[in-house]
Amino acid sequence: MIALARFQVAGYVRSLRVLHPVIVVALVIVLVLLQGPSGPERTALAVGAFGDVAAFMFPVWAWTARALLDTQPDEQRALSATAARHRWTPTWAGLLAAYTVNLCLGAVVLAVPLVQALLVEAPGRSILAGCALSVPVALAGTLLGAWTSRAVIPDPGASLLALLGGATAVLLLGLGRLSWLSVPMIEWLRSAHDGPDTFISDFPGLVLHLALWSAVVCTAYVITIRLRR
Repeated sequence: MIALARFQVAGYVRSLRVLHPVIVVALVIVLVLLQGPSGPERTALAVGAFGDVAAFMFPVWAWTARALLDTQPDEQRALSATAARHRWTPTWAGLLAAYTVNLCLGAVVLAVPLVQALLVEAPGRSILAGCALSVPVALAGTLLGAWTSRAVIPDPGASLLALLGGATAVLLLGLGRLSWLSVPMIEWLRSAHDGPDTFISDFPGLVLHLALWSAVVCTAYVITIRLRR
């Protein structure tokens, strides 16, 4: 599975599709994050930036996962599935490849708010929580992107609309009574901007919510892929 995941990452990089999210990330860093927190609330702002990064990167991670999973041609995907020792291997390898790339993108984006939080002497636990938040959020974004990949939605136009619609639905569901069905984006943004202490206390619940959501979505995705083959 590791070899197949590395093969998919290499194909994604060689096709230069990786430049698309990299350019977006670079623009966000230059235009937004480099300004840095200032004023009497600079510590709270520095911690809040971690929540902002996770919220912004969620659709970017979904977009990246979709692009990576769609890089491999259908014929090559069929050959990989035939050569794999286990029938689940290609599916897990694709998810692993997309998640790995997304974690790398997240590390690049988090470098700036991490340095800024250290400079304003934000609490160490809040910094660790801010960095760790992107790990489950990247997984959730990866799974959303996987659901809009060509393996599930063959039509490119419908796939893109599904990606945009899914990201919008996640945000809208989080605003109402059905927020428990969605990624808790509103919750982690509110918690991160309420101060380091609030963010630290709410962090375990946020991670649990993201883990349960990802487990359900991942299970449904794997079953769907297997039924389509």
